[in-house]
Amino acid sequence: MYTVFCDMGLSDITHFSHSDGFLYVEDLLVHPQFRSYTLEDVERVVTTNDKQRFKLCPHPENGRLQIRANQGHTLQVKDLELRPVLVGSADCPSEAVHGTYLNKWSSIRQQGLSRMERAHIHMAPGLPGDQGVISGMRGNCDLAIFINVPKALTDGIHFFWSENGVLLSPGDSEGRLLPKYFSQALQLKPTSKTQPPLGQG
Repeated sequence: MYTVFCDMGLSDITHFSHSDGFLYVEDLLVHPQFRSYTLEDVERVVTTNDKQRFKLCPHPENGRLQIRANQGHTLQVKDLELRPVLVGSADCPSEAVHGTYLNKWSSIRQQGLSRMERAHIHMAPGLPGDQGVISGMRGNCDLAIFINVPKALTDGIHFFWSENGVLLSPGDSEGRLLPKYFSQALQLKPTSKTQPPLGQG
């Protein structure tokens, strides 16, 4: 069921999604792709997902159980609970890390990171395994790009914290984080190695 959730994108079921990205669980379970699942299956996916991708809670007014993805939306979710990051604030990291793949580096170091079809570029507050890092990077990524968050914020790029500790940015007007905001690129696998600076190698 977790794979179906991720492949489909909970907030992308537009005909019964709310402006805050929540779906009623009872509506979800009558959808053709979810009819074979039960409430217990939904609860298990939410509680066992180590990256805390989903939020399950009663609706504050009618008590009906609802679910949403904490991040990863391909649609703009107007009322998603995101906390803005401000320059100099206590929760403003000096760097954020975007996980990607070595075979993409030659393009990324010239053109920057793109949110592509998503609403945001996803970043973690550190590398996998660092204290407090829950999500923000796929486990099979072999390249980590470090972003200078204060520099980007100063230039007017917005950043937000999601409920599960992922740093999100819509990028610039073209949905990009340009290479001038990269502080380093670190190869993660098979061994750790810094990649050549921009314009070299």
